[in-house]
Amino acid sequence: MSPLRRVGGLFAAALAALTVAACGASSTDSSATSSAAPAAAPSSAAPAAATREVKDATGTLIKVPAEPKRVVTLTQEDLDAAIALGVTPVGITNGQGIDTPPAYLADKVQGIPVVGNLLQPVIDKVVEVQPDLILAGDMQDQQILDQLRKITPATVVTMAPTDDWKLSFMGIANTLNKLDVAKRVLADYDAEIAEAKGKVKPAEVSIVRWNPQGPSWMEKRQFASFVATDLGLTRPKAQDKDGTAHSMPLSLEALADIDGEWLFLSTLTADGEKALDDVKKTPAFKELKAVKDDHVVSVDGSVWSTRGAPLAAQIVLDDLVKALTG
Repeated sequence: MSPLRRVGGLFAAALAALTVAACGASSTDSSATSSAAPAAAPSSAAPAAATREVKDATGTLIKVPAEPKRVVTLTQEDLDAAIALGVTPVGITNGQGIDTPPAYLADKVQGIPVVGNLLQPVIDKVVEVQPDLILAGDMQDQQILDQLRKITPATVVTMAPTDDWKLSFMGIANTLNKLDVAKRVLADYDAEIAEAKGKVKPAEVSIVRWNPQGPSWMEKRQFASFVATDLGLTRPKAQDKDGTAHSMPLSLEALADIDGEWLFLSTLTADGEKALDDVKKTPAFKELKAVKDDHVVSVDGSVWSTRGAPLAAQIVLDDLVKALTG
C-alpha cells in the first residue's frame, strides 16, 4: 500500500485511539468527582471556543476555530484535502459538472449531507448542518460569501486563481490547523513520485479535455500537468504554455495541437462524451500519431480537470504510471 493511501487508515486508527483514551479519562474524572466535595454550580456563560486567525486566499484575515468540529466544503478540492487531512465534513457539494458527489470520493462521503452544487450552496441546507467553518474554494460571488458569513464568520476562500494544488492544499491545512499532517501527506506524494520515476521512461504527453465545442488542451500549470511534470514528462510544443487553465476549444483543423506520443483524454459531460465519440470516427482524429500508436488513454475528467488535491493527485499519478508502463 502506498504511503499516501495510508493517510485515511492512519487517521482512523488515531481517531479510535483518541476515543478510547477520552473514554478512560471520562471514567476517571467521574469517580474522582464522586468522592470529592460537591461541585460548584456551573457558570451560566459557556467559555468561548478558542480561535486562530488565518489569512485566506484573498489576503483577508479571518478568525477560525482552533479545532473546527463541523466543516462544510464547497468544492471537491476542499473535500479531497479535508479527507486527506483526516477531517470528515458535515456538509459537501456535488462534483464538477455532475449532480452527485465526486465519484472518486464516493466511498468516503457516504451519509454526508449534500448542501448544493459546486460553489452553489443552498443556504438553508448549509444552515441545517450548523457549520463552525466553511471552506469556500475559489468562491468569487461576494453576495454568497456574505450570506455564508452570516451563518459562520469562519468562511474561508481557500484557492486563488493562480495557486497550484500544493499551495492550496497547504492553505486548507493551515485553516484546519493540520499543517503537520499536510507536510506528511506531501512527503508521501514526493516518495510516490520518486518511486514512479524509476518505472516510467521519459515521454511526451498531451492532456486534453473534450468539450461539446471541441478539444481543449491543458496548460502547464494546471493540476494534472503539474503531476506529469513532477513525473519528468514533457508536453507537445503546441501545449508548452505556462498557464493555469485550458486552451480555447480547437476546431478539427487544429487537431494536430493535441497530438503527442501519448494522448490522455477526458470529458466532463454527456455532451462532451458524445462529441468525442463522433470525432473518433473522423479521418483527422485517426491520423493522430497517438491514435495510430494506440497511445490514447481515457481518464476521469472529474479528477484530471479539477484544481487538484492529494487524493486526486494519486489517481492522476496512477493513471500515468499504468499507461506508460503497461
